[in-house]
Amino acid sequence: MTPEPRNTELWKITLGELDQKMGVKIVEESVERVVATMPVEGNRQSFGLLHGGASLAVGEAVGSWAAVIHASTLGKTAVGVDVSATHHKSARQGLITITATPIHLGGTVTTHEVLITNEAGERLCTLRITNLLLDRKN
Repeated sequence: MTPEPRNTELWKITLGELDQKMGVKIVEESVERVVATMPVEGNRQSFGLLHGGASLAVGEAVGSWAAVIHASTLGKTAVGVDVSATHHKSARQGLITITATPIHLGGTVTTHEVLITNEAGERLCTLRITNLLLDRKN
């Protein structure tokens, strides 16, 4: 019995409801790098600073998208199993940039580093996300 060929077309990012509400915009998407932006305005906590939860939400989304793009080259999909973040600096306004790059691209597990920077290029937050690759259910 010959296994059916896998669909290995690169997955294209589709924003979810939360991504849309947060104002996320996709700048670049590839296996090597996913870049997005998000406004600080509308994503602040009660003290007027970028909400740490907003940073984690957008960082997890961008890192997961990067994992799914890699997984799609193998005919698979990805699900998050671990995310951690360190906040280095805060922001009160402007546009942040979220960049995911691979640390490890395996056939079962991926790990990405996700950097969140401000318009001056200063690091606001560093995330690490690990995703498990699963067979795609067609």
